[in-house]
Amino acid sequence: MVFRKPPDGGWGWVIVVVSFFTQFLCYGSPLAVGVLYIEWLDAFGEGKGKTAWVGSLANGIGLLASPVCSICVSSFGARPVAIFSGFMVAGGLMMSSFAPNIYFLYISYGIVVGLGCGLLYTATVTITCHYFDKRRGLALGLISTGSSVGLFIYAALQRELIDLYGLDGCLLIVGALSLNILACGSLMRPLESSDSPPPEKTCVDKVPDQYFVYHEKEKTVEENISILEKGYVDEKSMNNMPDFKQDSILNKNVLSSINVNEKDTYKKKVVEQTNFCKQLAKRKWQLYLNYWEETVVLFKNKVFSALFVAILLFDIGGFPPSLLMEDVARSANINEDDYHVPLISIIGIMTAVGKLTLGILADFKWVNTLYLYVTTLLMTGVALFAIPFAKSYLTLAMLSGILGFLTGNWSIFPYVTTKTVGIEKLTHAYGILMFFAGLGNSLGPPIVGWFYDWTQEYNTAFYFSGFCVLLGGFLLLLAALPCWNACTSQSSKLPPNTYSYKVASSA
Repeated sequence: MVFRKPPDGGWGWVIVVVSFFTQFLCYGSPLAVGVLYIEWLDAFGEGKGKTAWVGSLANGIGLLASPVCSICVSSFGARPVAIFSGFMVAGGLMMSSFAPNIYFLYISYGIVVGLGCGLLYTATVTITCHYFDKRRGLALGLISTGSSVGLFIYAALQRELIDLYGLDGCLLIVGALSLNILACGSLMRPLESSDSPPPEKTCVDKVPDQYFVYHEKEKTVEENISILEKGYVDEKSMNNMPDFKQDSILNKNVLSSINVNEKDTYKKKVVEQTNFCKQLAKRKWQLYLNYWEETVVLFKNKVFSALFVAILLFDIGGFPPSLLMEDVARSANINEDDYHVPLISIIGIMTAVGKLTLGILADFKWVNTLYLYVTTLLMTGVALFAIPFAKSYLTLAMLSGILGFLTGNWSIFPYVTTKTVGIEKLTHAYGILMFFAGLGNSLGPPIVGWFYDWTQEYNTAFYFSGFCVLLGGFLLLLAALPCWNACTSQSSKLPPNTYSYKVASSA
């Protein structure tokens, strides 16, 4: 299969549109799960920490399973994965309407819907990258706003559907809407051409060059055949045996009746396959060893280690407001007459604005993307500390808008990762960071919910959240300071293939 050059347009814009709506339809309900969270609290009567696991799993499982999602898209293609994942999301939402308890929701909504969203995210990003090269940043920025717009619309839509049809009817209708993902997925035409297929390779040639790390001398085919021949009975000895012994041996050894040429051909094939499997297993093992060695080298980079801690703490502390803000307003006894727009909708639309604004700022040469990212972390921590002091809808709406805008720092996170580890290590490093981001997404809301269950108020919970985000921001800032880099460079030399963040105006 030969891929054509990305057209940077044409059918690529159709891919952008369907990818936008795919993320809109799949992430709308999981990101706006705060509306459903309140209903599940009333329906099942469980604690806030236990109930928060449903939404946290739906948003975190896709990131945790990102390596599996990448393998699926690489093996089967974006279009089949998108169609299959559409069934997963729609089926999980519809199954959730029949949930008898909170544990059923862990599977139907948390794992099934969450894994479907992770597969769809990987499929949309992959197919978009295939169609765009020069305009790839613009295309990815456009499709990424689909989830934010989905959060804005689904927050109000799910509340209205609950008022009209109840919680079960809402989930059934939202699940039916998600079936439109199937139509979007069917339009994800792969960018490939079979007009000039490459010449057929042998089984050994198909192994990538990076596997060829062993140079030990392998036995020749003739030597291996001589080893296999030890298992055969010598014909001369058989001729000297009595007839009944010969018949017994011939019955037990069918191979001795095979033609000599056919036997040699068969043995050669066995030896070739055995050598190939042995060689491939060695090279695969070496590849795994190289992966872990590169991972160790990455963590020797102080900025990368600080970035790993920062993204984990940011998701533990910064993600819960998008899930729990509606319950915070109810706990603060906000008058429903003053409740004009759902707080989650405000977070959603401001996240889209933040992604675009921060992405544009990152393109300016005089802006240091690492310091810009640290600034968003510190401001997020301050905003989280301010939530316990908000006693009115207007104050909570302002804080929701600020938190939503700062959460848009996801758009500049790849920039920061690239400047930290280099473009050649980006895929490896970004996969590690996304795994821990998913871990933070999964743990954050339950931890905040458990704090409420222990103290019966959200103040301590958001103080904890703010402290986590501030700690991650300060650690990342400390690791990136020029004076720190100067001290470390004088004290010891970095090992080969280790990258340190050099603060520059063109970051």
